[in-house]
Amino acid sequence: MQVRELSVSGAYEFVPDVFPDDRGLFVSPFQQQGFRSVTGHPALPVAQTNHSRSRRGVVRGVHFTTTPPGTAKYVYCPRGMSMDIVVDIRVGSPTYGQWDAVLLDQEDFRALYLPVGVGHAFVALEDETVMSYLLTNPYVPEYEQSIAALDPALGLPVPTDIEPVQSERDRAAMTLEQARRAGLLPDYETCRRAEKAVWEA
Repeated sequence: MQVRELSVSGAYEFVPDVFPDDRGLFVSPFQQQGFRSVTGHPALPVAQTNHSRSRRGVVRGVHFTTTPPGTAKYVYCPRGMSMDIVVDIRVGSPTYGQWDAVLLDQEDFRALYLPVGVGHAFVALEDETVMSYLLTNPYVPEYEQSIAALDPALGLPVPTDIEPVQSERDRAAMTLEQARRAGLLPDYETCRRAEKAVWEA
């Protein structure tokens, strides 16, 4: 498994080996040894797994979880193709306001690790795009927040040849600056403590 640190502090891309044959293929998108080698954390403590299916043009996010409690995520795309985007919204982070994007698909099975407090968005580039998530905390609706993925100040790489399809919540989301002024964004040091608590639980 190859690993690359993204431009957002604490976020990583994982590229597993894919073994095709005449029957199909075999791949391990999450591997404890590779994960531990770069994060220093033991096995990911999975509290919940999520699965989404989207048609081309769907834009989900930028989503994040109120911290505390906060949630770390490990995501990959077992079917279709998506532009997966990691956004640093942690106030006080050395990479605050920065983002990185990785193409996730059913050929290379790249996966992303998003630490506690980091925002997540993706754009489905094909119909029937499936995203699989491993979460360190269960989904609690009142903790889930959203920032506008189409915020011009963020400049996320949403392709210009698609008509974005968004949920009502995502269409109404604040910009990053509006959310900061409203005090809704997570604090970097608080996120680091919350993430440490995840591994010590």
